[in-house]
Amino acid sequence: MPKYLIERELPGAGELSQEQLRGISQKSCSVLNKLGPQIQWIQSYVTGDKIYCVYRAPNEEMVREHAKQGGFPANKVSEITSIIDPTTAE
Repeated sequence: MPKYLIERELPGAGELSQEQLRGISQKSCSVLNKLGPQIQWIQSYVTGDKIYCVYRAPNEEMVREHAKQGGFPANKVSEITSIIDPTTAE
């Protein structure tokens, strides 16, 4: 199944408390449960003013539907075509 990188512009994201991040995570999981097993949240990275999320989904439309139902921004959605790491150099 394809993987997607979602860029979410969220001013002050890096200053969100653990409680606020928990609330966002709970909302995301609630929407995921409604959408079914074909979409999966892998992980997210929080930076100063953005959150970058990695999801598995059959298509970009499902990723955007998750964002819409959750009330989350999805400013840019890109399909991940390859993953590289230090072992790629070997």
